[in-house]
Amino acid sequence: MKKCQSIIIMSFLMAVATACSSGSNDDSAASKEVTGSGSAKGKTVVTMSLQAANPYYQTLEKKFEEKYPDIDLQIQFTNDYEKYQKTTNAALLSGKGPDIFEISSLPIGDYLDKKLLLNMSDLMQQDQTVNKSDLQTNVLDALKLNGGLYTIPSGFSLRAFVGDGDILEKMKVDDKNWTWKQFAETSKKMGQSGTERRYALANDPPEILLQEMMVDHYAQFVDPTAKKATFDSPLFIEAMQQIKKMYNDKVMTSEPADVGKQMFYSTVLRSPVDFIDGLHQFFANPKLLQKPEQTGGTRIVTSTQLAIQAKSPVKEGAWKVIAFLLSEEGQSLQEREGFSLLKSVNEKKLNSIQEQVKSGTYKLKDGKVPKVSDEEFNKFKQLLSTADNYPMVDGSVIAMIGDEARAFFGEQKSALEVAKLIQSKATTFLNE
Repeated sequence: MKKCQSIIIMSFLMAVATACSSGSNDDSAASKEVTGSGSAKGKTVVTMSLQAANPYYQTLEKKFEEKYPDIDLQIQFTNDYEKYQKTTNAALLSGKGPDIFEISSLPIGDYLDKKLLLNMSDLMQQDQTVNKSDLQTNVLDALKLNGGLYTIPSGFSLRAFVGDGDILEKMKVDDKNWTWKQFAETSKKMGQSGTERRYALANDPPEILLQEMMVDHYAQFVDPTAKKATFDSPLFIEAMQQIKKMYNDKVMTSEPADVGKQMFYSTVLRSPVDFIDGLHQFFANPKLLQKPEQTGGTRIVTSTQLAIQAKSPVKEGAWKVIAFLLSEEGQSLQEREGFSLLKSVNEKKLNSIQEQVKSGTYKLKDGKVPKVSDEEFNKFKQLLSTADNYPMVDGSVIAMIGDEARAFFGEQKSALEVAKLIQSKATTFLNE
């Protein structure tokens, strides 16, 4: 089945797929046309296919060729999601196609079954140019499939759940073990404790929260190997009903809430700066929490994931590209998005921010100086090194859930009717 990190673009489930970057619509103006692997003018040609134009890879191409003048890295992109899927998939299945390709939106499971992907684990262990001790192995290990490393991203982000530390100090909250029911009960008490009513979550409709829950618990409802789904189960129906009750009870609202009227929010942290700016966008004293019923560690959201075709005639050259991407030079390029796959690059940026916060020179967007203790910075570093939750989710299924669930939350259909409809559509999709 088509496996990828969730691709829904929305405020609550914002930027779950960060693989695509903006760029020119003129393919030929921003990249070379791939003509096939082999050699040209005495150089080894390594082809790379991307879903969309990406400034990082254009810079990477230039820097890589400066270091390896005997290799001609040729990059193509389509800027057309469906076209990329169809053409790349057809080429790979026919034994052709690029040496390196973006696999984020392609059926990874099917490719593994057909042995179309190169296992990069052994190559990484043997390569002396890769500083293995500096890698964010927690992230790379989370991406492994069947014990092998078949995809490598250019960077990663973290899905975070943030609470208002000032009000949490007055309430006993065990965020490591709470359920959504307990979250609703606690939030209701917290929201009514002050002079003004505060909502647990705001700005997003209930189907967004349902999608977020399903990303976290995808494996409970979808078995990609057996190509089966269980969205018509009591567990899924109860989840929809629980969410509807939270909105009916005004614990949550889809209406915008002013700063100070919201007690929690979900966000994506994309860089060390977001540990400060991202967490302080609503609260002066933000606290990182686990979401209710969250299993595993903090959820990892990957940037562009790359794979090497198992049948590539230039595997050695293709791996050199990946190894360069993992080098300090490749990970330090300004155009690269997300946290680095090197611990040293992340720590250097965090240490710089920490010094600025200590000296009072770091300013938030509103001009205020944030208060962040050294203990909090240590927690940030620990979070980066322990995040290991990477659910293999199909974004098409998640989109399907949101589309159909609106009829239940809008009281047009019963929970059972919607659950059966989602089950039917998901089953058909999984077996296509």
